[in-house]
Amino acid sequence: MGQPGFWDNPEQAARVGGEHARATRKLEAFASLEADVADLIEMAELADGDEQLAGELDEQLDGLQARLAALEEQRLFSGRYDTGDALVTISAGAGGTDAQDWAEMVLRMEMRWAERRGFKVELLEASAGEEAGIKSATFQVSGENAYGLYSAEKGVHRLVRLSPFDAAHRRQTSFAGVEVSPVLEDIDEIDIDDDDIQVDTYRASGAGGQHVNKTDSAVRITHRPTGIVVQCQNERSQSSNRATAMTMLRSKLAERYERERREEISRERGEAQDVNFGSQIRSYVLHPYTMVKDHRTEHEAGDANRVLDGDLDGFVRAYLLATAGRS
Repeated sequence: MGQPGFWDNPEQAARVGGEHARATRKLEAFASLEADVADLIEMAELADGDEQLAGELDEQLDGLQARLAALEEQRLFSGRYDTGDALVTISAGAGGTDAQDWAEMVLRMEMRWAERRGFKVELLEASAGEEAGIKSATFQVSGENAYGLYSAEKGVHRLVRLSPFDAAHRRQTSFAGVEVSPVLEDIDEIDIDDDDIQVDTYRASGAGGQHVNKTDSAVRITHRPTGIVVQCQNERSQSSNRATAMTMLRSKLAERYERERREEISRERGEAQDVNFGSQIRSYVLHPYTMVKDHRTEHEAGDANRVLDGDLDGFVRAYLLATAGRS
């Protein structure tokens, strides 16, 4: 950063500056943790036989362990896009109205988790369901390690509950899919041929309320070679919606290419393949008992409502630790 001409390329300089800031924060957090551990060692020696000091020691130790866990989490992000922002798309699966309602619950859960972590969240598009909930929605999460964290949420989320839309109030199983793509810093990283895309414009419409649409110039882009479809209706002008949709398309293509690269490496290594990429990752049971269980790590929680309110840290951390152990 001190070299002559460093600021001649503002975009590259900003990227390097961001990397420097992240490294500095990690180093400062480690140095602070190291100093506090030394202080606690001295306090432990003095606390022998002093109940009041021992209680204070336990309290400070709990805080220290929480900081250590947060710092340890940082080392889990080694992927190409892990440190950057993320695009998260929620889609209703099998289950009719129940599934669309469940998709909206998953959307709320994922957005609340982002807010809990202090991330910036922007809802880019939401397509309302016929009776309730949503058919699909996409939001952008901006913050350090957003993509790395949300990668743990990719896959199918399964809900079991008594249906509020069934007159007989029978138990219903619903599914919602979560897709996560990186937000690219360099828009030229993924080249898209104009002949490969179909652009449709339409008047945005919805049920109002939380997902009321703000524009009558929505844009839908279909990438013919892959079948990927993106849409945006959050901006006021058609040109802005198109630009945002193209960014979304590049992000989804980047995720697809990165996944194909990982699968190719696994094949070369002779590792077992999960042929069903969108396989069920987690079950949320609200009847006849309450429990949330992640099928990849066996991590579970009994307070389903707390999880649905955005308390996902335990599930995500267990997944990240498990995948780090396999790499």
